[in-house]
Amino acid sequence: MDTEELVIMLAFTLPVSFLPGPNNLLSAAHSSRYGFKNSLPLISGMVVGWLILGMVVGYGALFIEENQNILNGLTYVGVFYIIYLSYQISTSHSVDDEGISDEKLNIGTGIMLQVVNGKAFIHLLILMTTFGTIFGAAFTGKMIVVALNVGIKLIGWMGWGLFGSILKEKFSDESSGILINRLFGFSLFCVAIWILLPK
Repeated sequence: MDTEELVIMLAFTLPVSFLPGPNNLLSAAHSSRYGFKNSLPLISGMVVGWLILGMVVGYGALFIEENQNILNGLTYVGVFYIIYLSYQISTSHSVDDEGISDEKLNIGTGIMLQVVNGKAFIHLLILMTTFGTIFGAAFTGKMIVVALNVGIKLIGWMGWGLFGSILKEKFSDESSGILINRLFGFSLFCVAIWILLPK
């Protein structure tokens, strides 16, 4: 194991994992409406989706890197999906748990958000092409990098989820719930627009 490269990889991963991106904001928004416990299936889906994505990128890093159209297409699909989620959140009228159990996001939503997330592909592609051999050149070494990465991201997702659940407890009246939903929905929409901006 190359310790210096590991430190650099962590320096790359940690800020990205705790900034307000789609997964973090969705975790917070969902928890602010349904509570942290009811958001665990969604967060579990994010973990599963990120691991699946990591395996795909680990196997096909070169192919994906050489086919920019794939990344562009996934980015646009992901943006529209994030905008749809932001609309669903911002048009919610209450943080009340009653009568809305059917609307809770589940494991499938968490997985889908990773699959259509072009930025996630790019993030994992950078990991594979830059840091993929820290634990060896074999596929197992790449999966250790992915597992370490998803472990850090899980802390971020759960942290944002806990933040959302605290908001639910502190601002449980209907008007505050509507305001929180609008703020998180708008924030998620802004993230979608940011993804589209040229870098």
